[in-house]
Amino acid sequence: MKIIDWIREEYPEALVMDDYDDCIVGICNRFGQEPIAAYDYEKVIEKLVSDGMSRGEAEEFHDFNQAGAWAGPTTPCFIVMAPTPEEVKND
Repeated sequence: MKIIDWIREEYPEALVMDDYDDCIVGICNRFGQEPIAAYDYEKVIEKLVSDGMSRGEAEEFHDFNQAGAWAGPTTPCFIVMAPTPEEVKND
């Protein structure tokens, strides 16, 4: 089963972005609020870049049109993934 199918079955109220299924990392549960779809911020930016935007254009587009698009309490969230211990050691 694809993750988008699982979300649609288990969390039908969660809003999802069309064509960004490969950027979903899971569901965010928050006390007293509806569960929401959670996307990997970097994967979203990489997808926009692969569609022809520069990194700066992708970040600006994302901030205004995706992260900034409030559609109610089930609007998705975007997670900045923490570095792995190996990545931290290499810095």
